[in-house]
Amino acid sequence: MPTLPWTVPNTPPAGAEVHVFASRFETSSHWGALKFFLRTPGVWRQVSRAPGAYGATLRAQPLRRTFWTLSAWESPQALRAFARSGTHAPTSRGLAPQMKDAKYVTWTAKSDELPLDWAEAIRRLT
Repeated sequence: MPTLPWTVPNTPPAGAEVHVFASRFETSSHWGALKFFLRTPGVWRQVSRAPGAYGATLRAQPLRRTFWTLSAWESPQALRAFARSGTHAPTSRGLAPQMKDAKYVTWTAKSDELPLDWAEAIRRLT
């Protein structure tokens, strides 16, 4: 799974400000990477139906044990509601012991800039 395409569950209003979230996860072992990989479909289904989600993509480098996420949301509250519910909540708790490193960044963008650019997200995460 190299990169999942930008998925648009909800269309934002033109010119609206969106809340952007990007993350980088590195697992401590290949076993942890496999667990992350296997749990991705459930979380992906959840984000594709999440209220307030304006788009998401995932980049995976399983042999390097590294996973990147990039998403756009109506608000920080919509992102928090997603993260604390459904499949995501138990998945993130269950994978926490497998993590070697994790980094998160947020910023705002205009809805006209969607889909978001991976280069900008990676620049902000490194």
